[in-house]
Amino acid sequence: MDKNLFYYILNKPYGVLSQFTDKLNRKTLSGFYNFPKDVYPVGRLDLDSEGLLLLSNDKEMVDFLLNPVNRHEKEYYAQVEGIPSEEDLRKLEEGVIIEGKKTLLAKAKIINDPQFPPRKPPVFPRKNKPVCWLSVTVTEGRYRQVRKMTAAVGCPTLRLVRVRIKNILPGNIPPGKVRELTPEEIKILKNP
Repeated sequence: MDKNLFYYILNKPYGVLSQFTDKLNRKTLSGFYNFPKDVYPVGRLDLDSEGLLLLSNDKEMVDFLLNPVNRHEKEYYAQVEGIPSEEDLRKLEEGVIIEGKKTLLAKAKIINDPQFPPRKPPVFPRKNKPVCWLSVTVTEGRYRQVRKMTAAVGCPTLRLVRVRIKNILPGNIPPGKVRELTPEEIKILKNP
C-alpha cells in the first residue's frame, strides 16, 4: 500500500462544514484532527447533517466513489415529521421529482429509533406532529437529496445522519472523532 495515501472516517457533528476553511468563520473540519495537507472530504455532508464522512488523498478512489455511474450505496437515517404511508415509502423507492428530475431507485423503510447521542442543539418536533425514523439508501448524491425526497412525500426531515457508504460503517466513533480506515475497508471502497 502506498505510504503517501491516507484514508480516514470522521463522524461529522451537526453544524460543521465539510471543508477545511470558511470565509464566514463557521466551524470546519480543521478543528477535529491534524489531517495531512492534501486530504479532502470524499463528497459532502451539509452543515446541518451528521455522520459518516470519508476523507482521503487517493484521487483515483475519490473519483471512483463520486462518479454517479458507479451507483455506490449511501445509507441515511432520517428523523422525519409525520409517519409515511406504504405508498409514501414506495414513492421514495421508485423515485420522486426534485427540481424537475426524478431521483434514481432507492430503498426506504421505517426503523426503530437508532438511539443516537442527542444533537446539539436538540431537535424540537412540533407537539401535535408524530415523528419517526427512516432508513433511506440512495446511489446518487444530489444536493440535499434525502431532505428533498422526504419533503416530497410530506414528511420533512428534522435530523439526518449518514450511517453507511458502500459497506463502510462508522462503528462506535463518537461525533467529532476520527479514525483511519483499515486495509479491508480501503479494499471495499476501491472495488466495484
